[in-house]
Amino acid sequence: MEIQPVHVAALYKFARLDGYETLRAPLAAFCCGRGIKGTLLLAHEGINGTVAGSEEAIAALMCHLEAIEGLAGLEVKYSSAAEMPFHRMKVRLKREIVTMGVEDIDPAASAGTYVAPADWNALISDADTLVIDTRNAYEVSLGTFQGAVDPRTTSFREFPAWVEQHRGEFEGRKVAMFCTGGIRCEKATAYVKSLGLKNVFHLKGGILKYLEDVPAEESLWQGECFVFDERVSVSHGLAEGEAELCRACRHPLTVEDRLSPKYAIGVSCPHCFEMRSDADRERYAERHRQVELAQARGGKHHIGS
Repeated sequence: MEIQPVHVAALYKFARLDGYETLRAPLAAFCCGRGIKGTLLLAHEGINGTVAGSEEAIAALMCHLEAIEGLAGLEVKYSSAAEMPFHRMKVRLKREIVTMGVEDIDPAASAGTYVAPADWNALISDADTLVIDTRNAYEVSLGTFQGAVDPRTTSFREFPAWVEQHRGEFEGRKVAMFCTGGIRCEKATAYVKSLGLKNVFHLKGGILKYLEDVPAEESLWQGECFVFDERVSVSHGLAEGEAELCRACRHPLTVEDRLSPKYAIGVSCPHCFEMRSDADRERYAERHRQVELAQARGGKHHIGS
């Protein structure tokens, strides 16, 4: 029998969800009862997450979510994976569905202007446009748009401080922001607009939608796009990329990274080698041996199963 690919849905929506706490248990039961795995975050400001399962199960979940008051019109990007990219199903309650740490920011009411993937190239090719990657540095290390500024943040909480430090570069220019699926740049544009800047834009559907819609020969994207699951990265057409994770520090690794003498599978990579001791590496090596033994015994999916 032909093995069907796993369907993956990255979704979010900024919306006022009064009583969002009551959604947690029913959503977890709905997903677990259909073999869906991944993570959904619920907060007063909306929903965010990525889940995977059979085509039928994911379709049922989308219908279920769309029927919840306030969640109609979810922003969803679909892709596929050869194997289940998550170990378990989690539904979590949060203060924010994407954590910026700034009070009174309402993307549902004040986000920047959406730009469709088909129109994105023209905007970011304009010399008057400041293009900003709102993702964290480890994500940017795998790929970004040509000419984009990398704030080199380690978490989204650092983004407002970076904007304040560089605000002079924003004045009198068009500001175009992007992120993986659209949620971070939607909140980032709302924050920048709250500072009084007017010409603020963001890529609708994020990098994932751009890679899905824009042919590789017309693309201004360079590299691969980091994703928060076991696929690690995707490329044009949302095909699974070549990146892998360092199992010691969780930093994504390019093919070039894995050619480094500082790379040892499950033990170290160029990004963490200098920050770990020999004792750390010995411990990681033993952990990796245990993982290999589990896989050899047929326990490939033992984590969280």
